Amino acid sequence: MELIRQIQDMRNVISNLRADKPSIRIGFVPTMGFLHQGHASLLQAARQQCDIVVLSIFVNPLQFGPNEDFERYPRDEARDLALAEAAGTDFVFSPSTAEMYPRPSKTKILISGVTEQLCGASRPGHFDGVGIVVTKLFQIIQPNAAFFGMKDAQQVAVIKQLVTDLNMPVEIVPCAIIREQDGLAMSSRNVYLQSEEREQALVLSRTLKQMERQTIEAGGDLPTAELKQAIRKQIEEMPLADIDYIEILAYPDLEPIERLKDAKQVIIALAVRFGKTRLIDNVIIQLQE
Repeated sequence: MELIRQIQDMRNVISNLRADKPSIRIGFVPTMGFLHQGHASLLQAARQQCDIVVLSIFVNPLQFGPNEDFERYPRDEARDLALAEAAGTDFVFSPSTAEMYPRPSKTKILISGVTEQLCGASRPGHFDGVGIVVTKLFQIIQPNAAFFGMKDAQQVAVIKQLVTDLNMPVEIVPCAIIREQDGLAMSSRNVYLQSEEREQALVLSRTLKQMERQTIEAGGDLPTAELKQAIRKQIEEMPLADIDYIEILAYPDLEPIERLKDAKQVIIALAVRFGKTRLIDNVIIQLQE
Protein backbone atom coordinates (compact mmCIF):
# COMPACT_ATOMS: atom_id res chain seq x y z
CA MET A 1 0.00 0.00 0.00
CA GLU A 2 1.29 3.45 -0.92
CA LEU A 3 0.51 6.71 0.89
CA ILE A 4 0.28 9.79 -1.34
CA ARG A 5 -0.13 13.37 -0.13
CA GLN A 6 0.27 15.52 -3.25
CA ILE A 7 -2.38 15.93 -5.95
CA GLN A 8 0.12 15.73 -8.81
CA ASP A 9 1.67 12.56 -7.40
CA MET A 10 -1.78 10.97 -7.23
CA ARG A 11 -2.53 12.06 -10.81
CA ASN A 12 0.77 10.57 -11.97
CA VAL A 13 -0.01 7.22 -10.33
CA ILE A 14 -3.43 7.03 -12.01
CA SER A 15 -1.98 8.10 -15.37
CA ASN A 16 0.71 5.42 -15.19
CA LEU A 17 -1.79 2.72 -14.18
CA ARG A 18 -4.03 3.52 -17.14
CA ALA A 19 -1.08 3.75 -19.53
CA ASP A 20 0.06 0.27 -18.50
CA LYS A 21 -3.45 -1.21 -18.65
CA PRO A 22 -6.12 0.94 -20.34
CA SER A 23 -8.90 -1.44 -19.26
CA ILE A 24 -7.99 -1.24 -15.57
CA ARG A 25 -10.94 -0.66 -13.22
CA ILE A 26 -10.21 1.74 -10.37
CA GLY A 27 -12.42 1.73 -7.28
CA PHE A 28 -12.49 4.74 -4.97
CA VAL A 29 -13.62 5.13 -1.35
CA PRO A 30 -13.68 8.78 -0.18
CA THR A 31 -13.62 9.23 3.62
CA MET A 32 -12.88 11.75 6.33
CA GLY A 33 -10.78 9.22 8.19
CA PHE A 34 -11.12 7.74 11.67
CA LEU A 35 -12.04 4.55 9.88
CA HIS A 36 -14.22 1.77 11.26
CA GLN A 37 -15.64 -1.49 9.95
CA GLY A 38 -18.22 0.40 7.91
CA HIS A 39 -15.39 1.95 5.90
CA ALA A 40 -13.65 -1.43 5.75
CA SER A 41 -16.78 -2.90 4.16
CA LEU A 42 -16.63 -0.23 1.43
CA LEU A 43 -12.97 -1.01 0.77
CA GLN A 44 -13.73 -4.73 0.64
CA ALA A 45 -16.55 -4.13 -1.86
CA ALA A 46 -14.18 -2.06 -3.99
CA ARG A 47 -11.58 -4.82 -3.75
CA GLN A 48 -14.07 -7.40 -5.02
CA GLN A 49 -15.26 -5.27 -7.94
CA CYS A 50 -12.12 -3.45 -9.05
CA ASP A 51 -8.48 -4.02 -10.00
CA ILE A 52 -7.12 -1.11 -7.94
CA VAL A 53 -8.54 0.36 -4.73
CA VAL A 54 -7.89 3.99 -3.78
CA LEU A 55 -8.92 5.40 -0.39
CA SER A 56 -8.93 9.11 0.37
CA ILE A 57 -8.64 10.53 3.88
CA PHE A 58 -9.51 14.21 4.04
CA VAL A 59 -11.51 16.10 6.65
CA ASN A 60 -13.19 18.62 4.36
CA PRO A 61 -13.64 22.00 6.09
CA LEU A 62 -16.17 23.18 3.51
CA GLN A 63 -18.84 20.76 4.70
CA PHE A 64 -18.69 21.85 8.36
CA GLY A 65 -20.82 24.75 9.60
CA PRO A 66 -19.47 27.46 11.95
CA ASN A 67 -20.74 25.70 15.09
CA GLU A 68 -19.86 22.16 14.03
CA ASP A 69 -17.03 19.86 15.02
CA PHE A 70 -14.33 20.37 12.36
CA GLU A 71 -11.52 21.02 14.87
CA ARG A 72 -12.53 18.19 17.20
CA TYR A 73 -13.45 15.71 14.46
CA PRO A 74 -11.55 12.53 15.42
CA ARG A 75 -8.33 11.82 13.56
CA ASP A 76 -5.93 8.87 13.80
CA GLU A 77 -3.92 8.39 10.63
CA ALA A 78 -1.78 5.48 11.85
CA ARG A 79 -4.88 3.50 12.82
CA ASP A 80 -6.56 4.41 9.52
CA LEU A 81 -3.61 3.21 7.46
CA ALA A 82 -3.49 -0.11 9.31
CA LEU A 83 -7.21 -0.71 8.69
CA ALA A 84 -6.89 0.34 5.06
CA GLU A 85 -4.02 -2.03 4.42
CA ALA A 86 -5.83 -4.92 6.11
CA ALA A 87 -8.85 -4.26 3.84
CA GLY A 88 -6.73 -4.56 0.70
CA THR A 89 -6.24 -0.91 -0.24
CA ASP A 90 -3.61 -0.15 -2.89
CA PHE A 91 -3.25 3.63 -2.53
CA VAL A 92 -4.22 6.10 0.18
CA PHE A 93 -4.57 9.73 -0.87
CA SER A 94 -4.30 11.89 2.25
CA PRO A 95 -3.74 15.54 1.31
CA SER A 96 -3.51 18.54 3.62
CA THR A 97 -6.13 21.27 3.60
CA ALA A 98 -3.59 23.59 1.95
CA GLU A 99 -3.02 21.01 -0.80
CA MET A 100 -6.73 20.68 -1.55
CA TYR A 101 -7.57 24.37 -1.07
CA PRO A 102 -4.40 26.43 -1.69
CA ARG A 103 -6.64 29.50 -1.96
CA PRO A 104 -10.33 30.14 -1.27
CA SER A 105 -12.45 28.45 -3.93
CA LYS A 106 -14.35 30.82 -6.21
CA THR A 107 -16.27 27.95 -7.75
CA LYS A 108 -19.51 26.80 -6.14
CA ILE A 109 -21.46 23.62 -6.82
CA LEU A 110 -25.10 23.98 -5.86
CA ILE A 111 -27.16 20.81 -6.13
CA SER A 112 -30.86 21.51 -5.71
CA GLY A 113 -33.92 19.36 -5.22
CA VAL A 114 -32.24 16.69 -3.09
CA THR A 115 -30.34 18.98 -0.69
CA GLU A 116 -33.03 21.13 0.91
CA GLN A 117 -34.41 18.38 3.14
CA LEU A 118 -32.95 16.25 5.96
CA CYS A 119 -29.35 17.27 6.74
CA GLY A 120 -29.49 19.99 4.09
CA ALA A 121 -32.19 21.81 6.06
CA SER A 122 -30.40 21.66 9.39
CA ARG A 123 -26.85 22.07 8.02
CA PRO A 124 -27.02 24.88 5.42
CA GLY A 125 -24.09 24.80 3.02
CA HIS A 126 -23.11 21.26 3.96
CA PHE A 127 -23.86 19.71 0.59
CA ASP A 128 -22.25 22.61 -1.27
CA GLY A 129 -19.04 21.57 0.49
CA VAL A 130 -19.66 17.90 -0.30
CA GLY A 131 -20.23 18.75 -3.97
CA ILE A 132 -16.95 20.66 -4.26
CA VAL A 133 -14.76 18.07 -2.53
CA VAL A 134 -16.29 15.07 -4.30
CA THR A 135 -15.90 16.77 -7.68
CA LYS A 136 -12.26 17.59 -6.91
CA LEU A 137 -11.54 14.05 -5.74
CA PHE A 138 -13.21 12.52 -8.80
CA GLN A 139 -11.10 14.80 -10.99
CA ILE A 140 -7.91 13.74 -9.20
CA ILE A 141 -8.58 10.00 -8.86
CA GLN A 142 -10.70 9.53 -12.03
CA PRO A 143 -12.25 6.32 -10.69
CA ASN A 144 -14.47 3.94 -12.61
CA ALA A 145 -16.55 3.35 -9.47
CA ALA A 146 -16.94 5.13 -6.13
CA PHE A 147 -18.30 3.38 -3.05
CA PHE A 148 -20.48 5.15 -0.46
CA GLY A 149 -22.24 3.92 2.67
CA MET A 150 -26.00 4.21 2.87
CA LYS A 151 -25.86 5.49 6.44
CA ASP A 152 -25.79 8.91 4.79
CA ALA A 153 -28.46 8.06 2.22
CA GLN A 154 -29.03 11.71 1.35
CA GLN A 155 -25.35 12.10 0.47
CA VAL A 156 -25.63 9.11 -1.87
CA ALA A 157 -28.67 10.70 -3.56
CA VAL A 158 -26.85 14.04 -3.87
CA ILE A 159 -23.71 12.50 -5.38
CA LYS A 160 -25.75 10.39 -7.82
CA GLN A 161 -27.49 13.60 -8.94
CA LEU A 162 -24.14 15.38 -9.30
CA VAL A 163 -22.65 12.57 -11.39
CA THR A 164 -25.75 12.32 -13.61
CA ASP A 165 -26.09 16.06 -14.20
CA LEU A 166 -22.40 16.58 -15.01
CA ASN A 167 -22.02 13.37 -17.04
CA MET A 168 -19.19 12.16 -14.84
CA PRO A 169 -17.99 8.70 -15.97
CA VAL A 170 -18.18 7.29 -12.44
CA GLU A 171 -20.45 4.50 -11.22
CA ILE A 172 -21.79 5.28 -7.75
CA VAL A 173 -22.04 2.06 -5.72
CA PRO A 174 -24.23 2.32 -2.58
CA CYS A 175 -23.28 -0.10 0.21
CA ALA A 176 -25.38 -1.28 3.15
CA ILE A 177 -25.18 0.31 6.61
CA ILE A 178 -22.80 -1.57 8.90
CA ARG A 179 -23.95 -1.74 12.51
CA GLU A 180 -22.46 -2.57 15.87
CA GLN A 181 -23.68 -5.80 17.46
CA ASP A 182 -26.23 -3.84 19.48
CA GLY A 183 -27.63 -2.18 16.33
CA LEU A 184 -26.00 1.27 16.52
CA ALA A 185 -24.98 2.41 13.04
CA MET A 186 -21.19 2.65 12.83
CA SER A 187 -19.95 6.24 12.74
CA SER A 188 -16.68 8.02 13.40
CA ARG A 189 -18.65 10.26 15.78
CA ASN A 190 -19.71 7.36 18.02
CA VAL A 191 -16.45 7.83 19.90
CA TYR A 192 -17.89 11.05 21.36
CA LEU A 193 -20.78 9.26 23.10
CA GLN A 194 -20.72 8.83 26.86
CA SER A 195 -21.90 5.40 28.05
CA GLU A 196 -25.44 6.52 28.94
CA GLU A 197 -25.75 8.52 25.69
CA ARG A 198 -24.67 5.50 23.70
CA GLU A 199 -27.16 3.25 25.46
CA GLN A 200 -30.02 5.67 24.78
CA ALA A 201 -28.89 6.11 21.15
CA LEU A 202 -29.95 2.52 20.48
CA VAL A 203 -33.50 3.86 20.28
CA LEU A 204 -32.72 4.96 16.71
CA SER A 205 -32.04 1.54 15.18
CA ARG A 206 -34.67 -0.09 17.39
CA THR A 207 -37.37 2.35 16.25
CA LEU A 208 -36.39 2.13 12.58
CA LYS A 209 -36.55 -1.65 12.68
CA GLN A 210 -39.98 -1.57 14.30
CA MET A 211 -41.32 0.98 11.79
CA GLU A 212 -39.96 -1.05 8.88
CA ARG A 213 -41.79 -4.11 10.18
CA GLN A 214 -45.04 -2.19 10.65
CA THR A 215 -44.78 -0.71 7.16
CA ILE A 216 -44.27 -4.06 5.49
CA GLU A 217 -47.09 -5.67 7.46
CA ALA A 218 -49.44 -2.86 6.43
CA GLY A 219 -48.34 -3.03 2.79
CA GLY A 220 -47.27 0.59 3.00
CA ASP A 221 -50.83 1.78 3.61
CA LEU A 222 -49.84 4.11 6.45
CA PRO A 223 -50.02 7.92 6.68
CA THR A 224 -46.57 9.47 7.05
CA ALA A 225 -47.73 12.05 9.61
CA GLU A 226 -49.02 9.31 11.90
CA LEU A 227 -45.84 7.27 11.52
CA LYS A 228 -43.62 10.28 12.22
CA GLN A 229 -45.58 11.00 15.39
CA ALA A 230 -45.13 7.40 16.57
CA ILE A 231 -41.38 7.64 15.92
CA ARG A 232 -41.15 10.95 17.79
CA LYS A 233 -42.97 9.48 20.79
CA GLN A 234 -40.53 6.57 21.03
CA ILE A 235 -37.40 8.70 20.70
CA GLU A 236 -38.65 11.30 23.20
CA GLU A 237 -38.84 8.55 25.82
CA MET A 238 -35.03 8.87 25.96
CA PRO A 239 -34.30 11.89 28.18
CA LEU A 240 -30.95 12.62 26.50
CA ALA A 241 -32.38 12.64 22.97
CA ASP A 242 -32.69 15.99 21.20
CA ILE A 243 -34.43 15.46 17.83
CA ASP A 244 -33.08 17.38 14.84
CA TYR A 245 -35.42 15.79 12.32
CA ILE A 246 -37.69 12.83 11.62
CA GLU A 247 -38.56 12.55 7.94
CA ILE A 248 -40.36 10.06 5.70
CA LEU A 249 -39.80 10.78 2.01
CA ALA A 250 -39.73 9.12 -1.39
CA TYR A 251 -36.23 7.88 -2.22
CA PRO A 252 -34.01 8.83 -3.98
CA ASP A 253 -35.75 12.04 -5.08
CA LEU A 254 -36.56 12.94 -1.45
CA GLU A 255 -40.03 14.26 -2.28
CA PRO A 256 -42.67 14.47 0.47
CA ILE A 257 -45.46 11.87 0.47
CA GLU A 258 -48.73 11.62 2.41
CA ARG A 259 -48.85 7.83 2.60
CA LEU A 260 -45.95 5.44 2.31
CA LYS A 261 -47.52 3.54 -0.58
CA ASP A 262 -47.44 6.75 -2.66
CA ALA A 263 -43.79 5.97 -3.53
CA LYS A 264 -42.01 2.93 -4.93
CA GLN A 265 -39.28 3.33 -2.33
CA VAL A 266 -39.30 5.36 0.87
CA ILE A 267 -36.70 6.46 3.38
CA ILE A 268 -37.36 6.90 7.07
CA ALA A 269 -34.50 9.15 8.17
CA LEU A 270 -33.52 10.38 11.64
CA ALA A 271 -31.06 12.89 13.01
CA VAL A 272 -30.88 13.09 16.80
CA ARG A 273 -28.36 14.59 19.22
CA PHE A 274 -27.30 12.75 22.33
CA GLY A 275 -25.30 15.23 24.37
CA LYS A 276 -23.08 17.04 21.86
CA THR A 277 -23.09 14.17 19.37
CA ARG A 278 -25.38 14.32 16.35
CA LEU A 279 -26.23 10.88 14.97
CA ILE A 280 -28.02 9.99 11.76
CA ASP A 281 -29.67 6.72 10.80
CA ASN A 282 -32.20 5.54 8.28
CA VAL A 283 -34.01 2.63 6.70
CA ILE A 284 -35.02 2.40 3.05
CA ILE A 285 -38.14 0.36 2.33
CA GLN A 286 -39.03 -1.02 -1.09
CA LEU A 287 -42.82 -0.86 -1.54
CA GLN A 288 -43.24 -1.34 -5.29
CA GLU A 289 -41.20 -2.96 -8.03
